Amino acid sequence: MRKNIKTTEAIFPMPVLMIATYNEDGSVDVMNAAWGTMLERDQVILNLTETHKTVKNIKARKAFTVSIADAAHVVEADYFGVVSGNNTPDKFEKSGLTTTKSEHVDAPIINEFPLCMECEFIQYQDGEYGCGVIGKVVNTTADESVMNGDTVDITKVAAIAFDPYTHGYYKVTERVGNAFKDGLQLK
Repeated sequence: MRKNIKTTEAIFPMPVLMIATYNEDGSVDVMNAAWGTMLERDQVILNLTETHKTVKNIKARKAFTVSIADAAHVVEADYFGVVSGNNTPDKFEKSGLTTTKSEHVDAPIINEFPLCMECEFIQYQDGEYGCGVIGKVVNTTADESVMNGDTVDITKVAAIAFDPYTHGYYKVTERVGNAFKDGLQLK
């Protein structure tokens, strides 16, 4: 028997994305965003309101990075979601993490997060059914520690996902099947 539950944000897992930009003074700003995904193969969309300091920075700098949060840095990732850059301008420095300037866009790469997409700002959409930042991925980097040859090993990334039911973070590590292959058994 099925039971009605009182949530509408019922898609699980939701990615834990670290969106990084530069502030107007060149300092680093980072926010935690679980409401984001790929729009096309080389485009991301982030459901973010214009009240976020990060969105203001994205519009001003025309660039941002999207890093995949990992289990080793769950405290820092959560901190970036509970503290606003509008109220705490030095929140990145308080995290203890470090950055490198992207060679491809005017945005920082957070060194401690193993996967990072470097994005050019395409547009901001604000409409009746949502709002969001759309960006073109111009480069993706992965730390060598999460690679098997030329391929990212997601079990080494230890990416975290957000559970909207319990407000928990969960580590994504175990492969359970083969996309575009396992289903062929039913053909």
